[in-house]
Amino acid sequence: MRTSQFFISTLKEAPADAEIVSHQLMLRAGLVKRLAGGIYTWMPVGLRVLRKVENIVRQEMDRAGAIELSMPAVQPAELWQESGRWEKYGPELLRFKDRHQRDFIIGPTHEEVITDVVRKEIKSYRQLPLHFYQVQMKFRDEIRPRFGVMRGREFLMKDGYSFHTSFEDLQREYRHMFDTYARIFTRLGLKFRAVAADTGSIGGTGSHEFHVLADSGEDALAYCPASDYAANVELAEAMAPGTPRGVASQVMQQIATPGKIKCEDVADFLGVPLIKMVKAIAIMRNPLPETGAVQFALILLRGDHDLNEVKTEKIVGEFRFARDEEIVAALGCKAGYIGPVGVENIAVFADRSVAVMSDFVCGANAAGFHITGVNFARDLPEPMLVADLRNVVAGDPSPDGKGALELCRGIEVGHIFQLRTKYAEALKCSFLDENGQSQIMEMGCYGIGVSRIVGAAIEQSHDDRGIIFPPPIAAFEVCIVPMGYSKSEAVKVTADALYDELKASGVDVLLDDRNERPGVMFAEMELIGIPHRIVVGERGLAAGKLEYKGRSDAEAQLLPIADTVSFLKAKLCGD
Repeated sequence: MRTSQFFISTLKEAPADAEIVSHQLMLRAGLVKRLAGGIYTWMPVGLRVLRKVENIVRQEMDRAGAIELSMPAVQPAELWQESGRWEKYGPELLRFKDRHQRDFIIGPTHEEVITDVVRKEIKSYRQLPLHFYQVQMKFRDEIRPRFGVMRGREFLMKDGYSFHTSFEDLQREYRHMFDTYARIFTRLGLKFRAVAADTGSIGGTGSHEFHVLADSGEDALAYCPASDYAANVELAEAMAPGTPRGVASQVMQQIATPGKIKCEDVADFLGVPLIKMVKAIAIMRNPLPETGAVQFALILLRGDHDLNEVKTEKIVGEFRFARDEEIVAALGCKAGYIGPVGVENIAVFADRSVAVMSDFVCGANAAGFHITGVNFARDLPEPMLVADLRNVVAGDPSPDGKGALELCRGIEVGHIFQLRTKYAEALKCSFLDENGQSQIMEMGCYGIGVSRIVGAAIEQSHDDRGIIFPPPIAAFEVCIVPMGYSKSEAVKVTADALYDELKASGVDVLLDDRNERPGVMFAEMELIGIPHRIVVGERGLAAGKLEYKGRSDAEAQLLPIADTVSFLKAKLCGD
């Protein structure tokens, strides 16, 4: 490709509303242009990157035996009503009516549609297993679209769905997809980690997320360097302390702590370690079947720990945090000074780490006061329930018993689920088994955020000059930058010959034949993240040399003209 036949539109400065590096650089490099909140036009440079990601995904899915199809972006409401997600999905589901006032949606995902296809086409166990996939634009009406393509409303996704006669066969395909995804992200040139994850709103029994490792990642990941254990912090189990509860040795007493609300401030004021603090979190549990009323409850955590809402909801049921007036009505005190001592007819749930504490400090349910020397059984009843309710922290024992956990951050770019029979049962997707008996199909679901990968790759690798794309997904593998292309016949002839030879060798090469200053050309090629650069200049030609510089190299090097193509091909093979 020649720049004179292409379109590059870069910016010196990123728009003020571009919050993270990938968003800033994608706009500056002209990969995307904003049309509306969370909706972007993919410009020629960005589209080349997107297509390279898409092609690798397709190649590996085809290699894995999956069958590509294309399902409608517009879906009838009836299917979502049949599955029960019409009501449950929430405002992120973009709903509209056609001219006949029939309800439709723009698909954020396609479980219902593919299940409808399969239930109409597949009748016998002999036709299973099957795995269909597509690469398609989706739409989720994000409440707050941000971070460019990382949390946009319209996005390109690979979604796949498998159908099976048994759970055992679903597990086989799940493992197969796990390995396939690992190959995909390896080929994309990304540093990634697969972690056990919560199934979320999609449902099912088992799931793994694939995260590109980046300090800016929204997700916290827990892993054990001494083993293969890895999980999203939402799912990672905080093991019960191995030591028993200590014997009470202090007298319980109420102490004034004026203006001290945070556990850290109270601990500092009292001169006690933060691990001796217990914080109470007030919640309202969803209406109970027996009473039909919301229930006020307290959750107890150690002062240095944070609540894990996903794990807590699985244990105590759906809940929300109590409002100030609800806390005052139940405990007679505002948040910041609440605690479990002296409360009656209130459910108290304690994290495992709290259950083994003794002589701890907690709120006194009186503004400006805390209580020290508190002990279960002596000063307050044992908690109604003790469970894992917190986020793990670095240094916690690994759940597999093989070391201690460490934390890192990641950007989710892939997710695989064992859906089991959730959608097949709702949509009556069945088959006849060997005995002629009707059975519900087992399902798997496998997603990759194709457009999100572009942003994640930039978050993982960039510098102050711009994007550093992994070579497999860079818009171009090599750029040729001639000095004075329109002024020097020798430079023009050499640059053209090198360009033709690289093209003939199958190298994805860009020749910058614009009449621009060298500094402009260098800056733009670095900004858009082309991995390898060759500079053709009269001074180098006089010595029979061309200048080579890798995108991440500190210094350039001179190459004999005759060796340049073989050098680049060796570099590309190494990539």
